[in-house]
Amino acid sequence: MATPEQWLAGARPRTLPAAVSPVLAGTGVAAYLDGSVWWKALLALLVAVALQVGVNYANDYSDGIRGTDADRVGPMRLVGSGAAPAADVKRAAFASFGVACLAGLGLAATTSWWLVAIGAVCVAAAWFYTGGSTPYGYRALGEVMVFVFFGLVAVVGTTYVQTGTLPLPSWYAGAGVGALTCAILVANNLRDAPTDRGAGKRTLAVLLGDEQTRYFFTFLVVFAAIALVGVVLETSLWVLVAFAFVIPVTPAVRRVLQGVRGPALVPVLQDVGVAELVYATGIFLALVTA
Repeated sequence: MATPEQWLAGARPRTLPAAVSPVLAGTGVAAYLDGSVWWKALLALLVAVALQVGVNYANDYSDGIRGTDADRVGPMRLVGSGAAPAADVKRAAFASFGVACLAGLGLAATTSWWLVAIGAVCVAAAWFYTGGSTPYGYRALGEVMVFVFFGLVAVVGTTYVQTGTLPLPSWYAGAGVGALTCAILVANNLRDAPTDRGAGKRTLAVLLGDEQTRYFFTFLVVFAAIALVGVVLETSLWVLVAFAFVIPVTPAVRRVLQGVRGPALVPVLQDVGVAELVYATGIFLALVTA
């Protein structure tokens, strides 16, 4: 039986900036438009965190039963390590999705019922990343879906449930947050590329190769900076404070371009996670006080 500490590790709490950041950015835009509704922001946060934990457990389960995690480089996996039965991890994933659905129903009931369809698509995207017979994460589509769902949908959706609008600053912020979330996934897949290639997991890093993947990582960071300029131009110069994300992300870019491999890429994931949180917090604080 897995210990509580192992279950917590399996939830991968270090990935939570990818859930918190879109809600911060989207709520910041809502506040700038004088439309923030804090209890809806908290429900959106619960949806995002529950989905993130759910997808982490789902990936643990699906990769584990496929044997992809048999020679794991990154953090411990519950199924791959044998610490927990696969069925228990699957139940934990769906329990997390259930929490997200309940919170999402609260938002839909007080905003618009068509959001139920969006929520269903989000849960399906979370599960079929590595689940099902033809997981899209094994076909180099993980980054695209992360950009869409953990970037655009999460940020713009957070603004929408509070204001009932789809303003341009949210799209810029969503693009930037999505790019940084993609950068985390790219670094993760770059680290795991040798074992993924051997296991038949065709991620974008496997498809592009080592050198091109490193350039793509750098492009995503630059793209996030360009998107932030868009937020500044559409809202307030105070948003420039969010460029503080460059401080934690610069060492990550340096390591990636220097060619570090394997476990040496773990600090890159941590640095980009911090950078994403700084990025979104900067947007939030600037627009709430603007």
